[in-house]
Amino acid sequence: MSFVLHGLGVSGGIAIGRAMLMSHATLEVSHLTIPARSVDKEIARFDSAVLAVKNELIQMKENTEHAPAELAAFIDIHTMFLEDPELVDKPRELIRERRCNAEWALVQQMEHLVDQFEAFDDPYLRERKFDVVQVVERVVKELLGHAGRPAPKVSKGTKEEALIVVAHDLSPADTISFKDHRFASFITDVGGATSHTAILARSMAIPSIVGLENARALIRDGEQLIIDGTRGVVIVNPDPRILEEYQLRKNQIELERSKLKRLKTAKSETIDEVPVSLYANIELPGDVPVALEAGAEGVGLFRTEFLFLDRGDMPDEREQYDAYKKVVKGMNGRPVTIRTFDLGNDKDIRPESTLGDRVKTNPALGRRAIRLSLSEPQMFQIQLRAILRASKYGPIKLLIPMLAHAHEIDQTLAALEQAKASLRAEKVTFDEHIQVGGMIEIPAAALAVGLFLRRLDFLSIGTNDLIQYTLAIDRSDEQVASLYDPLHPAVLMLLAHTISSAEKVGIPVSVCGELAGDPALTRLLLGMGLRIFSMHPSQILEVKNRVLKSDIGELIPHVRRMLRLEEPGKLREALEKLNA
Repeated sequence: MSFVLHGLGVSGGIAIGRAMLMSHATLEVSHLTIPARSVDKEIARFDSAVLAVKNELIQMKENTEHAPAELAAFIDIHTMFLEDPELVDKPRELIRERRCNAEWALVQQMEHLVDQFEAFDDPYLRERKFDVVQVVERVVKELLGHAGRPAPKVSKGTKEEALIVVAHDLSPADTISFKDHRFASFITDVGGATSHTAILARSMAIPSIVGLENARALIRDGEQLIIDGTRGVVIVNPDPRILEEYQLRKNQIELERSKLKRLKTAKSETIDEVPVSLYANIELPGDVPVALEAGAEGVGLFRTEFLFLDRGDMPDEREQYDAYKKVVKGMNGRPVTIRTFDLGNDKDIRPESTLGDRVKTNPALGRRAIRLSLSEPQMFQIQLRAILRASKYGPIKLLIPMLAHAHEIDQTLAALEQAKASLRAEKVTFDEHIQVGGMIEIPAAALAVGLFLRRLDFLSIGTNDLIQYTLAIDRSDEQVASLYDPLHPAVLMLLAHTISSAEKVGIPVSVCGELAGDPALTRLLLGMGLRIFSMHPSQILEVKNRVLKSDIGELIPHVRRMLRLEEPGKLREALEKLNA
């Protein structure tokens, strides 16, 4: 029987193949009360399981030499979770205080940590709850004597590129276990656009769909599947006509992709010779080789939150400095824009911190991003010093997230001067003239953009949050996700106003949200006056292709007319004509 499933397409393209189901171990464990005399023995059993899993992950890391950099980075995150007191020490306390078995103690603490991660507003941080679950799953398996998950078995005579992995979820360790295989696609029941499965799929250029909910239960092993990663559609047991249509589309996409690779060294400019800068968004230092391979002219957004993903404490100055230095040196003189921590107030950053006592009902509107940094001056000074120290190795720009008030900029600049003064006193070399920019992601900032243009060196529009705040829509809430509309007239007006205001005073402005990497919107943004795009590395060549085929002189009058439209249907018709 043929049927269709819908999920979130996180890596574009089309895959056609047979389903290969991955087993899924649940975390339903026995709840036992152990005798007092057995407590020490139970803790030793727990410690032994943690050590065994840690050694297993270290061994896997050594086998990632030819795998994408993201794989090794996520293995590091999982390894460090096993060193985090919140995940390792707390279960020991539960075993001793409540005399519960190790499996149950660990799962209880996992549920507590998952609740904390779910409270994050940032989707990348929120989806790290899956990493916590996967680490715990491996330890529980070790405790139960079922360590590891076997690599998928490929039947003789079956081409791996014709197989589609169907799983409830895939951990980095799972992916490592079949790194030498080349599958057509990954699809999972859980996950989001910034889950590790999504990031890995994009880095490997594999069509992928996550958040399918029941795919693992509904699809049978060996069934024929069509994966449309662009539309987020899975077609199970397609009829011959549909299969033929998708095969033609797949061939066409592969041909286009091979052509795009030739554009890597092409100068990024329009038909009428207007230069357009294409930068990469990165989350980890290991993303640098991928950005360079895609032809990125620099890093337009380095999300530094990854330093918090595997711990409950604050990374010290040396650790941050090493991470920033690695990125800057890796980019070989190309500019690197580092965003200060964009964290919420929903998880203790340091054991001695009281941040966890100030959790708000809605973290998206609470003490997060620059608000949190300014309220924790010691934490902010550590990061600013680390960034400044790394600036001696290449051009760094400092980006401040979630600005809404002029005094936030003034306080940030004062904090930066304090960090500079402390480094001068220590005779540490740094870029005295480091540029400071602000993210425009709150409607108030876009409407009063003049306040920021007078104080900053550049602007970066974070369209993901700007759309969310403008339309009052939580992107992670599937009940209202369909209302998330980048072509809403209000969103377009805020974008156009910000870009034109910056252009008038000669201040550079970029877009670093998802809109920048959507080739369907490239000409619209060019017509608004945008000349700096920052996106996931895998999107650069496709956007460059649109840039090379665009004429700014022709686009501007069309876009101006388009911005006067208010009806959604007419706006989409105008966009189609713009891209024709």
